[in-house]
Amino acid sequence: MPTAIYPGTFDPITFGHIDIAERASNIFPNVVAVVADNPNKNCIFSIEERMEMAKESLFHVKNCKVVKDRGLVIDCIKKFNASVIIRGLRALSDFDYEFQMAFTNRKLNSRADTVFLMPEAKYTYLSSTMIRQIAQLNGEVTKFVPPVVQKKLKQKYGFTQ
Repeated sequence: MPTAIYPGTFDPITFGHIDIAERASNIFPNVVAVVADNPNKNCIFSIEERMEMAKESLFHVKNCKVVKDRGLVIDCIKKFNASVIIRGLRALSDFDYEFQMAFTNRKLNSRADTVFLMPEAKYTYLSSTMIRQIAQLNGEVTKFVPPVVQKKLKQKYGFTQ
């Protein structure tokens, strides 16, 4: 069975991301969650902060390793001797973008197959952007993210515990 990489900015990691990582770990013997440094995204957390939150949030997934990377997903395929890219699909609106990325990655490396996984239904509407917006207004995010992320969001936006 091949190694699978699960790339994302994880800004911040949510229960939806964790659900996809758990599902991937039930299919593949080794999953590498790649915390990406995407210059096109305005992340509120540094790559180090996102790494820390991802490591703590995915600690229970024994066959999942968390790493950071500043390059192309295709380079990660080579680096970790992987052949599968895991992507989560929440809704039909995700599909067009993910479809384009999958074919672009395959064009760059014919060995790169993309496997789409759907999260549990209760996470289909969940996005990191939405979580950041709720947290910025001191809203309740406990149903959406693990405690380590809740704490970091409160600190980031200047709210006390």
